[in-house]
Amino acid sequence: MKLGVMNPVLAGMKFEDSLAYLNRLGVQAIEIGAGGYPGNAHLKPEELLSDPKNVEEYKALLKKYDIEICAISCHGNPLHPNKETAENFDRQFRNAILAAEALGVETVVGFSGCPGDCDNSIYPNWVVCPWPEDNLRILDWQWNEKVIPYWKKTAEFAKEHGIKKIAFEMHPSFVVYNPESLLRLRDAVGDIIGANVDPSHLFWQGIDPSAAITALKGAIYHFHAKDTFIDRRNTEVNGVLDTKSYGEISRRAWVFRTVGYGHDKLEWNRIISALRTVGYDGAISIEHEDSLMSTREGLEKAVSFLKDVLIYENPGKAYWF
Repeated sequence: MKLGVMNPVLAGMKFEDSLAYLNRLGVQAIEIGAGGYPGNAHLKPEELLSDPKNVEEYKALLKKYDIEICAISCHGNPLHPNKETAENFDRQFRNAILAAEALGVETVVGFSGCPGDCDNSIYPNWVVCPWPEDNLRILDWQWNEKVIPYWKKTAEFAKEHGIKKIAFEMHPSFVVYNPESLLRLRDAVGDIIGANVDPSHLFWQGIDPSAAITALKGAIYHFHAKDTFIDRRNTEVNGVLDTKSYGEISRRAWVFRTVGYGHDKLEWNRIISALRTVGYDGAISIEHEDSLMSTREGLEKAVSFLKDVLIYENPGKAYWF
């Protein structure tokens, strides 16, 4: 495994400065946003692809600081019922694929997206309950008319440009939000589709990340290191579905935290061991979204914590049996 960082936390720094900083911290890999919600502070595909020299200079910077790109990220909703919004996210995702191709990166990370409930919808409709019966009709329409056709077409485009792995972050508000929905789309589209496992979104849904990892064996293409603190005082009253602002920390059912501040080291040891058990040996990419810490402190604490948790070496032959 390699210790990585998702770069939006460093968006305020110049790209070379961010690489030098990560190198000093002992980080080995970087996940780079190329559009969508992660932004494109360090990678603007149109600029990168405008001249082959740009690509070589970009690669040279990475080599200079001994950091590799573990994935290109472009999270968005290309299935949004607003045509202009959907086309914008689709364009950005395709450009991210082209940038990944130019840089020799085979993994692109994003969201599955979520359509509305019909062709005349204005906003997405995330269905999480089978009743009233309308919900099941909505789900059937979403998956068969929008989700599967779009990702079949986009997966073909990705394959044509050297992408081997589209890693979906299983995120509530989108049609792929848990292992079951991830595997449903993978079965429909093909094994280019896999999971970006982010425990923070699993914890608050009541999912055991280690169990989810076991269920996703062979389909894990990326990993985000982010934690969630679940406030039992609030969940015991109102449950985990919470629309209050992330800034209302004391009133929310849960909040995102730096690794180690939502769940202890033993829990993260279990998660990393589960990844090793199912054969995942890729990057553990830190995503900082902790509203109680500065970006620098949160990131550096995560780096320090994970250095002691990650399994870096191949176990080799067991001498005791």
